[in-house]
Amino acid sequence: MRIDYQDASGYEGWADEFLRPASEQEIAGILARAAVSRTPVTVAGALTGLTGAASAQGGWVLSTEKMTHLQIRDGSAICGPGVRLHDLQAAASATGQFFAPDPTESAASIGGAISTNASGSRSFRYGATAKHIEALRVLLIDGRTLGVRRGERVDFPIPQLPLPRTTKHSAGYRLQPNMDWIDLFAGAEGTLGVVTEAEVRLLPTPKEMLTGVIFFRSDAAALNAVDEWRQVPGLRMLEYCDRASLHLVGVAHEVALLIEQELTDAETLDQWQERLEKAAALESESWIAASDADRERFRAFRHSLPETVNARVRRNGFLKLGSDYAVPFESNREMLSCYRQCLESSFLGKYVIYGHIGDGHVHVNILPETKQEFDRAQELMVDFAEKAVSLGGTVGAEHGLGKRKAHLLKLMYSPSELRAMEEVKTRLDPHWLLGPGTLFEAR
Repeated sequence: MRIDYQDASGYEGWADEFLRPASEQEIAGILARAAVSRTPVTVAGALTGLTGAASAQGGWVLSTEKMTHLQIRDGSAICGPGVRLHDLQAAASATGQFFAPDPTESAASIGGAISTNASGSRSFRYGATAKHIEALRVLLIDGRTLGVRRGERVDFPIPQLPLPRTTKHSAGYRLQPNMDWIDLFAGAEGTLGVVTEAEVRLLPTPKEMLTGVIFFRSDAAALNAVDEWRQVPGLRMLEYCDRASLHLVGVAHEVALLIEQELTDAETLDQWQERLEKAAALESESWIAASDADRERFRAFRHSLPETVNARVRRNGFLKLGSDYAVPFESNREMLSCYRQCLESSFLGKYVIYGHIGDGHVHVNILPETKQEFDRAQELMVDFAEKAVSLGGTVGAEHGLGKRKAHLLKLMYSPSELRAMEEVKTRLDPHWLLGPGTLFEAR
């Protein structure tokens, strides 16, 4: 029986069977049967992905949604792959701890976050998911079970592939000689093995936090502030919202920066007043707060934008075209200028730009209303990807490439470099049964 479904981006998938194992033993049995029958297996979690990696094109779907065991320890958590991020954060918070990666979609599963090496706003200070993984249990399609800890090296030769000059990267296998097993599986998008358990690092909850939404009269002033504020002690979030983004949520300003800082005795509100004045920010119209109530206002503001964009997408009736490109932070201005110049001529009033400016990683979202506009937006996204790569950037920073964006991998890597990735895939999945169509063309 054909089962139809889709991920959060609207990418449609279908499967002959949708399997929901509740234990590692059950997963091992499913993989063993798949290996014998040569049945493709696509791993799915919460289906919050934006690139179609969890949207099978036939075969079996192996859902980890029932694998939700969770144990909070001092400094770490043991998680089943189906544990939702908001549940992990809530359980950690009750013990005075937190999980540093902060993907915008808190309903995502920890397995999904590992598969894409997800990051989010706090990666500005803490880095992406892989950095916070202490151990993994992974089942391979050949029946092996790997239990690996941070520092355990891959036991076969790995070539050196070039990495972008960015702080975030989630596009293909990040191959390096003597690399950790953990760093091979994190970001592999379910194409090398099935994660059945993860031990992730937890950090102590900061005693004092400061959050703010800072408005400026121009992009130039905001980008100057980004350069100045990157070195502020304890700053863990530095986000950008353009004019169209703000207007979409009913805010009549040109541009905003969103900040979040872990306060120390040396950092005070007075220092931020001085920074705002020096940056020519709209000080009287901006707000900075340290209370729980005002931080909730900040959180609601931050999450309202993607929700509003998705609502408009549903009204338009066409998928949005969203970028996940990052560049070295010194190229912020050049990349933004490229986005703006092209979009103003082709999609005036039909795009928004927001995201992780502190990491040189903003998201362009084009909102087409016709088939012609959709096709033109697809062309522009390839142009933007080529520009990002030319600046030393990446075609995938935090969402992975899945199936929707797998074609971008060849813009970043040479044929021989792609073959090196494929050889690793073949070593661990000889018949290419896991995640067919994700990252590479199905065989």
